[in-house]
Formats: sequence, structure tokens, C-alpha cells
Amino acid sequence: MEPAGAPPQGAPAREAEEPPGSPALPAEEPQGGQPAGPPPGEAALPAAAGRERGRRGAVPQGPGGRPARGRGRRAPGRRGGEEGGRAGRRPRVTVDSSKAKTSLEALKISLRQLRWREFPFGRRLPCDIYWHGVSFHDNDIFSGQVNKFPGMTEMVRKITLSRAVRTMQDLFPLEYNFYPRSWILPEEFPLFVDEVRMMKDSDPSWKPTFIVKPDGGCQGDGIYLIKDPSDIRLTGSVQSRPAVVQEYICKPLLVDKLKFDIRLYVLLKSLEPLEIYIAKDGLSRFCTEPYQEPTLKNLHQVFMHLTNYSLNIHSGNFIHSDNVNTGSKRTFSSILCRLSSRGADVKKLWSDIISLVIKTIIAMTPELKVYYQSDIPAGKPGPTCFQILGFDILLMKNLKPMLLEVNANPSMRIEHEQELSPGVFENVPSPVDEEVKVAVIRDTLRLVDPQKKKRKDVQFQTLEEASEAKEEAREAGAGDGGERGGSRSPEAGLPSLCLKQVFPKYARQFSYLRLVDRVAALFIRFLGVKGTTKLGPTGFRTFIRNCKLSNSNFSMASVDILYIDITRRWNSMGIDHKESGMCLQAFVEAFFCLAQKKYKSLPLHKQVASLIDFCEYHLAALDEKRLVCGRGIVERRSAVVPCQTDGLHLTPAAHTPLLNRTAAASKFGDYRNHRY
Repeated sequence: MEPAGAPPQGAPAREAEEPPGSPALPAEEPQGGQPAGPPPGEAALPAAAGRERGRRGAVPQGPGGRPARGRGRRAPGRRGGEEGGRAGRRPRVTVDSSKAKTSLEALKISLRQLRWREFPFGRRLPCDIYWHGVSFHDNDIFSGQVNKFPGMTEMVRKITLSRAVRTMQDLFPLEYNFYPRSWILPEEFPLFVDEVRMMKDSDPSWKPTFIVKPDGGCQGDGIYLIKDPSDIRLTGSVQSRPAVVQEYICKPLLVDKLKFDIRLYVLLKSLEPLEIYIAKDGLSRFCTEPYQEPTLKNLHQVFMHLTNYSLNIHSGNFIHSDNVNTGSKRTFSSILCRLSSRGADVKKLWSDIISLVIKTIIAMTPELKVYYQSDIPAGKPGPTCFQILGFDILLMKNLKPMLLEVNANPSMRIEHEQELSPGVFENVPSPVDEEVKVAVIRDTLRLVDPQKKKRKDVQFQTLEEASEAKEEAREAGAGDGGERGGSRSPEAGLPSLCLKQVFPKYARQFSYLRLVDRVAALFIRFLGVKGTTKLGPTGFRTFIRNCKLSNSNFSMASVDILYIDITRRWNSMGIDHKESGMCLQAFVEAFFCLAQKKYKSLPLHKQVASLIDFCEYHLAALDEKRLVCGRGIVERRSAVVPCQTDGLHLTPAAHTPLLNRTAAASKFGDYRNHRY
């Protein structure tokens, strides 16, 4: 039922505070106020310039004839006035924002708060971080970090995401019941019709509603509701613009009689190892007309059924508000406060949302790893990647979260258009957007800060240096407050992190779901050519042969037929015709088919897990055999051509192990005890 009553009094939690029921943030040292002094390394300040001139001139003598120590912190192990003085100056992180686009204003505020250096028009020298507004599209970046993953835009398209989640639903149906039942148009239209007819025949009281979403659509473009498969617009538009049709969630949670969804920000910090953070606050975006369950009369009322901000902002009922508790866009923490005041279990709600996010990213990572190795092959110079994703989540009346979609480029605008007079618009700041989005961008940058590790390494080497630093700080007095402020931690004065790590923190609870990740690792191993995303027939045959999957009942001729049939069907669906061969989804289907043939009496996820173990065992044995052969060749060569340089010990390249011997031995032992 809709929660009754007015929202609780008072503003919601600020950035540094915990909303009710949110997961606990990582422990941090208490932060102080704003630093009294300027940012480190600000050369324009007179005092800093004077001290720099002092370092370049004569070195004053301290007690005992030693050079006097500068008040800046010295790098470990350094001696001398110049080195000791410069150690206190931390190099500022450099950020290329020339392609930031709509996120530029929020990024600028974040960089000012962090006191980092921005290059709005790019830089001839490499930067530490490159902030792109749309996608990973620069092939000339060979270092640093980029805020986009290769292939992410393609991965979160509605059809690709639906296929990935459906694969996981086949393996773990109960764990992935947070995604509505989906069909892909146009190729699955006959299947959609047949399944709906069967469900209606089995339950005549079932009166479903379906929502049709164009594959590449955004901001609500092209979305419409239907009551029957015959209502789908199968004209040329669907043929040229594929779509996903899903079962519509008819009983959402309502607030103030309005339907709403949640935009939650998720940081994918790393693919390997997988590292995920979730923002403790997000946005709640409201419809602008009171909700009623879908009927033939109200199916077309988009302001009632669709929560997209870009649609509802054109409604006459849309309310821009400076208060995070009211209006058509509010903070998620304000909704949690309201639910908590009505006795809802918001801790369980947060736990369910965390589970949904982790499981969704586990479904996405296999495909992302294929794209990543294609754009940034192992051994090739290139940047590391991270990305902020926008998860759109709908709460059902029983507070169960349902995934609507994932956005690779969630809007980071912190202003909105306001019509001053007919046809005249002005950008007006949005306090709700700024409170949430600036914190997400700023704390994302804090987590990927390339200087953080270097700062941790810069420690006092002896207790003597630490005591001398304290003595100098006492002697400095109030007049040198700026210098002391310059050597404080850059984190001083900032709120605690608004991003909470959920993986690998909860890895033990979800690692069993990562079967397709292991299948993708096999796929990537046999791709052969760096930079490709498709497996050729030779690579597939090599996979079968090396994993010992062919036998009298499954000949290599059958292997070729399986490859051709599955590859041809996937290619007919319009899956990336830029290169020929078997894509990852086709390989996963073939792998599932092989698992079902080999282990017939088991559930699908156990069949797949058993075949993965089988393949990994044989590949480990093959690697061990190559390692032994390689060492034997090297030993024979060493016996024939002894080393002629006394005292010089050379390690031949062939001695580099192809597989950790301990891990291989462990796999052999495990396999001997395997029941299959």
C-alpha cells in the first residue's frame, strides 16, 4: 500500500551523513575543517615563492653544523635543503576535461574541492585522468585512467543487457528474479505470442500489460504500453529498430499517490579484479499524474506510467523544488526517511539493492572483458578504466527492487532549464542534483586518485624525523599556518566518502554466480589474434581438442556443424557484422550445449560448472606439459652451450612458468577427487 502521511520534518542527511538503513561506509579518519592554507604547490603565493628562493640560495646552518631543515616534509631517505623542501610539495593530479560535455560543471566543482588541476582544452603532455562524457573512444591514450570502459555503451543496450541477464536466469532463476520477463523483437515475436497465449490459457484471470522499449532508445523515446501482443507496432520501425518487450510492473510502490523510480549511482572501479562501489544516496524521479493500474483508457498517459525525467519535465504538473523532500525530483535518502518513519525495513531494502547491483554487474562483466582485451590487449600500452553507471530501479509495493535498465552515461547535469518567458529559457541550478552528483564525481576521483598510493609510501623513516617535525611545527607559530595547511592531507576538510564498497567486500556471497566469467576466460584464451572479439572455426576446434571434448560420440565433424549452426544463427540476429566468427554469446550457448550432452542428469548450473572444471583441468595439464618440455629444452641447450661470463647469472625466457606449479598441482589433486 501507499505510505500515508506527510514526510518527516527536517532536511535529509547531508553528503557526509548516513541515510537510514544505508550500508555502513568504510571507516575513515575524522576529517577536519577547511585547510587554513593554500593548495600545495601553488606557486603564485608570495610566501611559497620566498621559501623557494631561500632553497635555491645559501643553505642556512642548523645546530651541530647540519643544514637547517625546511618546514616542508622531507621525502624518505633524502638529505639536503632542496630535496627536503620540495618533498612537502605534492604534485597535483591532472585531469583532462576537454571531452566531459554535460558533466563538466559538476566535474569542475569536484576538482575545485579536491584542489586538482584541470585542463579544459586538453594537454600535450599525458594527464593522470581523462574524463569523457559519452564513451571510450580515444586510441591515442597510452597511460593514466579513463572514466569509460570499452564496450560499456554496447553492453548496457537493452537487448544486450537482456540477453546477459537471461543467460544468468537460465543458470540461477531464483537469484535473478529481479529483472522482468523479456522478449527480443523482432526475432522472438512468435515466441512472445506463443508464451503469452499459454500463460493466459493456464490462468484466465491473468490480465498482463507489457512495455515495449526500443533497443537504442533513451530518455523515454519510443516507449509505449500494450495489453496484447497483437498491439505491437510491427511496421518497418521495429524491423529497422529492434526492441525489448517486458512484462510491465503494475503494482509499484507509491509516494503521494505517484509512481517513482530510483536512479542509483554505481562505480565500477575495476574489472580484474572486480571492484564495485555504490553511492549511499541517489535520486527519486516522480511521475506527474496520480498512478492508476493500466487500462485500455490510460495506457497512453505517459506522465502516469513513465518515470523518465526528460518526459515529465514537459508536464504542467512538474515541480522544481529546492527541498530534497518535495517536488518531482527528490533524494533517495528522503524516501528512505519516509519509509523508515512508517516502519519499513530499510536495511533489508538496502541489502536487496546491493544484491541486485552485484548480480547485474556479474552478468555484464564477461562481455566487458572481451571488449576490454580487444581495445587494450594485454602487453599493449594503454590506460586503466573506471566508470560511473546509472542503475534505474523500481520498488514494488512489497519493497522488492526491480531492475529497469542500466545507463552507461547517466546525466551528471546539475542545472535545469526554466522558461522565463514564452520561448526564452535559462539554466537554473538544481540543489537536489548538485548535492548527489557532485559528491559521486568527487568521491569517484578520490577513489581512483593516482597520487594516493604515492602519498601512503611517503612516511617518516625514523622517530627522530617525526619528533623534529613536531618541534618545527611548534616553532612555526600562527604566521606559518599556510605552510602547515599545505602539508596536511588533501582529504582534510572533505566529507566522508559517499561511495560504499560492496565487491569484493561481499565476494564470498556471490562468487558462485561467476560461471559465465570463467567461460569467457576460455573464450578469450582461444581467440588467438589480439584485438578481435570473434572466435574463428580453427580456434573453436583447438578449444575442443585441447579440452579433450571430442570422442567417438562427438566427432570433429560434429564440432564443425555445431560451430556453423550456432554462429550462423547469431549472425542472422544482427550481432556485429564488422568481423566474422563466433561471438561470446554464441560461444556460451555452444558451451551450455556441450555441458548438457556430457552431464545429462544434473541441473544446468552444475552441468556448466562441471564442464568448466573439466576444461580447466585439461588446460592446466597442457600448460604443465609445455612448461616441463620448455625446461627440458633449455637444460639441453645449457649443457651444449655453457655460460661463458663468470659471475653473470642469466635466466632464459623459457624459464618463465606458463602456469603456477602449485596451482596446477592443486587442480590435479582436486580433479582426482572429482566425482565426474
